[in-house]
Amino acid sequence: MPLQRRLPKFGFTSRKALLRTDLRVASLDKLVDVHVSLESLRVSGLIGKSVRYVKIFGTGRLRQGYEVRGIPVSNGARASIEASGGRVEG
Repeated sequence: MPLQRRLPKFGFTSRKALLRTDLRVASLDKLVDVHVSLESLRVSGLIGKSVRYVKIFGTGRLRQGYEVRGIPVSNGARASIEASGGRVEG
């Protein structure tokens, strides 16, 4: 058997993946403030200090309306946020 088949395979790890994370809509209920931004997510402990890019996804019910600024959201997350009385900007 050739050497390339006997050796273990090593994958590729993107450095951009270390700076990016995804959040579910339900995790917004852990916030104290209704204004959602990168700073408020860091203060609440939902994302780490090194995270620079966040996307909110998923569907579900929220207890209160949140105002999301500067964070991309999926179509389902946008519908959930707006159904609870919140809004998405930018």
